Amino acid sequence: MFDSGYKSQYLNGQREKFVRLDGLDSRLSSPSDTGLRCGFNVEGLSCAGHANKKKSTSFKRGIRKGSEGLKSISRSLGFGVSRAVFPEDLKASEKNIFDPQDKLLQLCNKLFFISCILAVSVDPLFFYLPVIKDSSECLGIDRKLAIVTTTLRTIIDAFYLVRMVLQFRTAYIAPSSRVFGRGELVINPAKIARHYLLRYFMVDFLAVFPLPQIIVWRFLRSSNGSYVLVTKQALFFVVLLQYIPRFLRISPLTSEMKRTAGVFAETAWAGAAYYLLLYMLASHIVGALWYLFALERNDTCWRQVCSGTKVCNTDFLYCGNDDMQGYGSWANISSTVLQSNCTADGDNPPFDFGIYKSALSSGIISSRKFVSKYCYCLWWGLQNLSTLGQGLQTSTFPGEVIFSIALAVAGLILFALLIGNMQVNLELIDPFS
Repeated sequence: MFDSGYKSQYLNGQREKFVRLDGLDSRLSSPSDTGLRCGFNVEGLSCAGHANKKKSTSFKRGIRKGSEGLKSISRSLGFGVSRAVFPEDLKASEKNIFDPQDKLLQLCNKLFFISCILAVSVDPLFFYLPVIKDSSECLGIDRKLAIVTTTLRTIIDAFYLVRMVLQFRTAYIAPSSRVFGRGELVINPAKIARHYLLRYFMVDFLAVFPLPQIIVWRFLRSSNGSYVLVTKQALFFVVLLQYIPRFLRISPLTSEMKRTAGVFAETAWAGAAYYLLLYMLASHIVGALWYLFALERNDTCWRQVCSGTKVCNTDFLYCGNDDMQGYGSWANISSTVLQSNCTADGDNPPFDFGIYKSALSSGIISSRKFVSKYCYCLWWGLQNLSTLGQGLQTSTFPGEVIFSIALAVAGLILFALLIGNMQVNLELIDPFS
């Protein structure tokens, strides 16, 4: 670390030698690197190992050149260490890559989040498509509502496709660089595409796949009564299963909003309103399921009555089959037979509808007034989620009991989340209250 030299002076008539130590660059030499050994004796400072110093310096220079060559080769092969890239470097880059912290992209993420909430709000509307036609006592599909629902879902999903395209051109922070200070951005288009394809692409693809629209459009083109039952059952399973990826895609979007903007909701009131909105959304979903299950129980009653009637065919119970042989004989007695055996009025009806009794007695399953039908089902869902289903009187039907149990558990969880998160957000508004 030090360069040694000596000079002589005459003190008290005698010649004395003094040693001078000068600091050198520690990066170029050190006792351990150069093998330099120095010591003091009578004659001054004696050092050894100067020849080894030259050899060590040339050896280190060769190692440095070799490492730079390996780095250049690794960059050409697409792996290894690359130069750190930060947001200010991305602005000067010629690649059309978006900065994840860009203000415009953050605004787009908020709009995409709203579209996800709207998407999961539109899906339960498919459960309102089946409706009973009072004039002919048959189960059909509301065509006007089907067209409106499929159009809304297609528009919302098409808007979300823009986010999927942007994901292929949006830089991401390298996970290995998040530990120390600022994260380094990955701007290689191939790596960005691979990162998105391996993580979130499949979830987004399954979420926007237009399977419910295909089912509805197929029915609208066929106009055949035999497709009513198939359409009703297919919509229930498809919409319910597709809810999984449509809810899962909200999680990475909210995480990205928190990571880029620092907060999810800019104000405490916005955070409280968000959790209240989730509670209302759950009430909307529960109400739609309750409506569909009420129709299912009514259809079960009709099929039991039809199986005990000689002139009845189960296909007669679905609208569009009035041209089948023997339908005229059934049409003459259908109203009397079905209403007398599948009514929900009275204290002891012939068929136990359980928690769906009010849906049949109110007439919403046969109403074409969507606003009235929707508000009534929304109120039923909100009321029973808030009370944890305490006022429900179920029958012995297993599906009904399972639905009631799931409703009570979901109400308990959602109510706890709502109260807890709203309390946290309100404390942020007034921390001294």
